[in-house]
Amino acid sequence: MMKRNFLYSLGASVLLAGAVSAWKTTPAAQPETAKSEAAKSGVSKITEVNSKISPSGPAVPAGASGKPNIPAVGEALETALPATALSYEAAYTDYVGDLYNELDLAGKGLQPEIFKKALTGFYNLKAAGKLAPGKEVLSIVDFTKSSREKRLWIIDLDNKELLFRSLVAHGKKSGGNMASSFSNTESSHQSSLGFYLTGEVYYGKHGRSLRLDGMDPGFNSNARKRAIVLHGADYVSQAFINRVGRLGRSFGCPAVPEPLCDEIIDHIKEKTVLFINGPGEKYKSDYLNVKAAARYLLPANG
Repeated sequence: MMKRNFLYSLGASVLLAGAVSAWKTTPAAQPETAKSEAAKSGVSKITEVNSKISPSGPAVPAGASGKPNIPAVGEALETALPATALSYEAAYTDYVGDLYNELDLAGKGLQPEIFKKALTGFYNLKAAGKLAPGKEVLSIVDFTKSSREKRLWIIDLDNKELLFRSLVAHGKKSGGNMASSFSNTESSHQSSLGFYLTGEVYYGKHGRSLRLDGMDPGFNSNARKRAIVLHGADYVSQAFINRVGRLGRSFGCPAVPEPLCDEIIDHIKEKTVLFINGPGEKYKSDYLNVKAAARYLLPANG
């Protein structure tokens, strides 16, 4: 379903690019007859794409169910107008924006650029074969926000549903109310930024907990060695905020409210994506490649 929505955006971008290209190549000073011929040329380009999509029918033909035949769009992209990297990225940006709006994430406090980063990493990790099949769950933490705010979002991408929006703690050496320092070093007691894969469930000093594996060398790749895990904590609560003025802090783990911990673990365990965003521009990741994520959604690659 996600790929189909993306293909609509991409097909529209390529068709529009063909029409605009034809219009731009027609000089303003041409006589009306020349303009008319150029206009016909532009229409013929779009007609050519339409014929590639459906030789004997509308641009996007309806199937037996009455729904558009999406795979034909992918065929047109390969055989008609060449789709540039810009076309892919523009369509991908539109797709991400539509999904963001459909989930009403603006109303839930998640910034669009952070959602785009997280979703881009999700698709690139999926393309690399690192995710559990059939489990379209994405967890996002935004440590640019105050610890007094709900800054964890867990999204079911398949069903387009926000499962959780919750408080989450950062490491005690990362800052007080606001997290400002991050580390990949053992015993730093700081949080680590970047993309993680969730691992196995285990029982430790915080009860039922979830192992995490960092995917970004130099930023969070020591997560398992540092015992950075998702666990519940009594200091992650509104009552603690009311008493102290901020959340309590962990030794670097993304700690969540105890009443939600088991349910959160059950939804995200075993090879789903967690993205932790933070302030500053030092964080870099190969998984933030928008072009690669966009191309993954094309039928030829998917």
